Amino acid sequence: MAQEIEVTLPKLGESIVGATVVQLLKKVGEPIAVDEALLEVSTEKVNSEIPSPVAGVLKEILVVENQEIEVGALLARINVEVEVGAAQSDLKEKILPRSTPSPSEGKGGKEEIYSPAVLRLAQMEGIAIDTLRKIGGTGEGGRITKKDLKHYIIENQTQKVPTTQQGPEERIKLCGMRKAIADNMVRSFYEAPHASVIVEADVTDVMKLIAREKERFQQSHGVKLTVTSFLIQALAKAAQQFPMLNASLEDETIIIKRYINVGIAVNVEKGLIVPVIKNCQERNLVSIVKAVADLSTRARASKLAPDEVSEGTITLTNFGMTGALMGVAIIRYPEVAIVGVGTVQKRVVVREDDSFAVRKMVYISLTFDHRIIDGIYGCQFLTAFKNHLESISSV
Repeated sequence: MAQEIEVTLPKLGESIVGATVVQLLKKVGEPIAVDEALLEVSTEKVNSEIPSPVAGVLKEILVVENQEIEVGALLARINVEVEVGAAQSDLKEKILPRSTPSPSEGKGGKEEIYSPAVLRLAQMEGIAIDTLRKIGGTGEGGRITKKDLKHYIIENQTQKVPTTQQGPEERIKLCGMRKAIADNMVRSFYEAPHASVIVEADVTDVMKLIAREKERFQQSHGVKLTVTSFLIQALAKAAQQFPMLNASLEDETIIIKRYINVGIAVNVEKGLIVPVIKNCQERNLVSIVKAVADLSTRARASKLAPDEVSEGTITLTNFGMTGALMGVAIIRYPEVAIVGVGTVQKRVVVREDDSFAVRKMVYISLTFDHRIIDGIYGCQFLTAFKNHLESISSV
């Protein structure tokens, strides 16, 4: 007896109401295993594969590539074979057990299992089993996922961006992550009236601390000590003092969040992605440093899960990574504030006693939603941020 199962777009994170279909990974009539990727979608935050909830045969695909879809939209229908009289609740557990490919014997007698999606992609790209064994896996038990293999292919092959040449002009289609970023930025900019303030902070002591402690810190904790972690720590402290900056606006209701989830902007090949360090108000510096290193590395390798780029409450972006002195960022909807940091520069400053000194200085900007935050409140928050940063004396 055949039963038809409908596959819909799941909720991929807080504030995400839709996605764009990037790639169809299965064809009508093909068999599909439990958890095998059916298609790939993109949001403004991350690309995700949508897995099949059951094993069966793909009957119908109801979306096309580059189509924009909403959460809950019907994606496909799958035919499964059900024993007569079998209970509906037993469908996945008893009738449709997880499909497992035949294991292959690896080096040292280690059993290696590759999913059908991984094997199919490897075959299409001409990648041998011996090569698969050399790829580091991020799945359960070190198993190679399709995302791992895609990352390997991107690193080892030159990928050309689809373009159209028309005389002296070149036209590049706006799609995928870039289109999602554009849509979100436009929505935020026109829905929330932006206002910005800027201060200059003295980070001489912080930079001396990093230079003094970086080797010992790396030996003790296995990660590099950077100024970003001190910025996040100062931001979390300031947000606790001024909680309206750590909020969101829903219709006519302001939602103040007691947890501080800091998003850090990371530049990746196809645009910008913002992994989120959650509960910064409870973290010490070591925990923040490790989180920054881990999330940044996996963001550049396209190995972040949807819940690692969602539920942010305030964002930090570092313009100084490219040498920019300062910048004014666009707020990430539905957040109400974003902090931007410029490059650290040596400047001659006048001290309180009117003496001159060469200090390491940095410009810090705050952009906020003027519907719920007044200018004076934003200035007080930014001054608190500056004071916390300048008062850091130890790790």
